[in-house]
Amino acid sequence: MACWLVKSEPDVFSWDDLVRTGARGEPWNGVRNHTAKLNMKAMKTGDGVFFYHSQAGKAVVGIAEVIREHYPDPSDPKGVFVCVDLKAVRPLPRPVTLAQAKADPALAAMSLVTSFRLSVQPVTQAEWDHVRRLGGDAP
Repeated sequence: MACWLVKSEPDVFSWDDLVRTGARGEPWNGVRNHTAKLNMKAMKTGDGVFFYHSQAGKAVVGIAEVIREHYPDPSDPKGVFVCVDLKAVRPLPRPVTLAQAKADPALAAMSLVTSFRLSVQPVTQAEWDHVRRLGGDAP
């Protein structure tokens, strides 16, 4: 299983919005960055995904799962970009803030810290386990 992090502005689409979609999940569309597109193309069904609230909150707030691998993004009229479908798995008992991640030497190389603008990021297994521990969801 690979691990990922996706970012969303909570006033546009929040963790609670993803939870409300239930088992059918939600297409993760509208991403218009080529690096993020390559990351979505690498996502596989069953991969774990941290859900991060950007702008307001700036914290990892939940764990989601890839339920459908990449396909053409219907919101892209040029047909260049892709989307994946995600479903909520569980919230983190304690959100893990960007400030915590930046202050934690174990997360110094995490894309969240080093490539903070990228909306779909890979997460190493060590980072995944560490963020889960910080969030009270110990592996």
